[in-house]
Amino acid sequence: MALYETWYMTAYTKQGGINPRVWNDYMPREQKIYEYFLENKVNSLKGKVSELAERFDMTPVYFAGFIDGINEALDESVNLEDFSEDSEISISFDFEKLYKKMVEYKAETLYSLPQWENIFTREQLDVFYKEQKISKTVFKEKKIGRNDPCPCGSGKKYKKCCGAHKS
Repeated sequence: MALYETWYMTAYTKQGGINPRVWNDYMPREQKIYEYFLENKVNSLKGKVSELAERFDMTPVYFAGFIDGINEALDESVNLEDFSEDSEISISFDFEKLYKKMVEYKAETLYSLPQWENIFTREQLDVFYKEQKISKTVFKEKKIGRNDPCPCGSGKKYKKCCGAHKS
């Protein structure tokens, strides 16, 4: 069984929920990787999956979960179907994109790490946070009322001008 498939089967239930025992063990390890990236301003990793997993005190299965979590923020995504302990990987990412993905995923423990201020100012982080939140907000245009002035600028009511042709 591939690493990613094993990760998915252990981290999630058949009903689509999470396995809290796995996540409670995994999340502090994941956080340490992000702290390492941010403290050392490292935005790339290269090596054999088994060696990288050992370096970050994870099993290769957990490392597959880590790559799954960061995959959308990578410059080039990793094909997790072919992911094995012997796979050689090379990943790189943009810190801004990574931060925004964490905000999108509502990973507050990760996007609120104090180490982000090694990379960006507090003001920049606030801007990125707002940009990400706004990018997912749907804005509806205000509907024109029948008795509102017509937007064409004629001075007539909408119902007597452009709205008269609508059925």
